[in-house]
Amino acid sequence: MSKLAKIPIVINEGTSAEIVDNTIKAASAKGALSFNIPDDVLVKIADGKIVVSAKKNADDKTKVRLGLTRSMIANMVKGVSAGFSKQLELSGVGYRAQVSGDVLTLSVGFSHPVKITAPGGISFTVSENVITILGIDKELVGNTAANIRRIRPPEPYKGKGIKYVGERIRRKAGKAAKALGAK
Repeated sequence: MSKLAKIPIVINEGTSAEIVDNTIKAASAKGALSFNIPDDVLVKIADGKIVVSAKKNADDKTKVRLGLTRSMIANMVKGVSAGFSKQLELSGVGYRAQVSGDVLTLSVGFSHPVKITAPGGISFTVSENVITILGIDKELVGNTAANIRRIRPPEPYKGKGIKYVGERIRRKAGKAAKALGAK
């Protein structure tokens, strides 16, 4: 059995979890999420904790699925209770972002503004040059952040572009620096 799968998941106050027809559902005031449990994995809810274990006839692939199932359920419970966020930073002259409703408008050096509509359950906030993506589904928050970053990834010469807050961009020397050192 996976070491991670042995750790029970604690259900926070204000969050409810139930198993219906091989699907586990977690809900709170923020929203609800569900996950289909694999056939060879057994999930039980008791005393405010969720326990993941293997069924009797477990093979090696089942052991792999235990850790995955436990992580997915833990992310669901954390998402509906606290939520997830990712922050992106705009760096470049004239690079701007603004939000109107659920549409994020980016001015990142193209001849036209780029508009991104928030998927269901995702919200955007912008303060100065930082975009914050908020939501209860960890996968959707991460994918949305990656899609926004993909519009103008940071380039290695000047560092202009959209990057995650705290991300380090490996810088390269330009042609002028190479020419000076090549004498």
